[in-house]
Amino acid sequence: MKAIQVREHGGPEVLELREVPDPEPEAGRMIVRMEAIGLNYVDTYHRTGLYPVDLPMIPGLEGAGTVTAVGEGETEFRVGDRVVFTSNPGAYAELVSVSAERAVRLPEEIDFRRGAAALLQGMTAQYLAVSTYPLRKRDTCLIHAAAGGVGLLLVQIAKMRGATVIGTVSTEQKERLALEAGADHVIRYTEEDFGQAVRRLTGGEGVHVVYDSVGKTTFEKSLGCLRRIGMLVSFGQSSGPIGAVDPLELGRRGSLFLTRPSLFDYAAERESFVRRAGDVLGWIASGRLTLRIGQTFPLAEAARAHRALEGRETTGKTLLIP
Repeated sequence: MKAIQVREHGGPEVLELREVPDPEPEAGRMIVRMEAIGLNYVDTYHRTGLYPVDLPMIPGLEGAGTVTAVGEGETEFRVGDRVVFTSNPGAYAELVSVSAERAVRLPEEIDFRRGAAALLQGMTAQYLAVSTYPLRKRDTCLIHAAAGGVGLLLVQIAKMRGATVIGTVSTEQKERLALEAGADHVIRYTEEDFGQAVRRLTGGEGVHVVYDSVGKTTFEKSLGCLRRIGMLVSFGQSSGPIGAVDPLELGRRGSLFLTRPSLFDYAAERESFVRRAGDVLGWIASGRLTLRIGQTFPLAEAARAHRALEGRETTGKTLLIP
């Protein structure tokens, strides 16, 4: 089969399209012929070595396709099932060995491309708004990168839960997307200081929670956007890793909370994984949650897709098509 392989850490140029052996079905796993593959920022961390992985490796954690074989003892899935999976390495390929624990059936109302766009970012937005800081009516939240893949979904889920949403974006086009998703206020951080804007919009009180996937360039100012006993949820670092944090500073700023959550922990058990995936797919099937697939690339052009993602040239979800 054809797959994207990384043999050394580096820039997008290390993503090579290669012929590799087809995977074999193992116990508790199944083989999925891929129809669409989800691109996520964490893929760039694996490519660069920011998140350590063994080499050579096939990047990618999620996608959608059809089961072509099942391993010994697997009873939940059958050949021919339409499935979607996440948190399963090796997705940048025509065939993927998928753990049955990390997959669910794809509802008939959802096509493969929307399925591939749904789980990792959708489940991330779900646990952030429902579990990490459970948003309630009258809460106000700040969502950085509000027109990104997670951002657009998180805005919608936050509005479902009755929160007031402030989003940050870089361009007028992205501002329109965030507003269409339901954001109450959108700040173009390229034109005004988002910290000052948040204080103005909240009457000087600050927000209950900041959802920050940007990291290094937003961290310090995000702390300043919080009200007393507020929470900074740092779930990404697209601008680079955050430096050392002095816990005393959290106290000085108003007994703040800081957390670095991961979907791998919030959906570690099968029951939790199925429940969170079911929420996301149910919202999509019913029309309550709208996915925006901003751009697609052939699998062979994975390097170009990574460049676009890291260059902040993408909106919504990016897919690779084998």
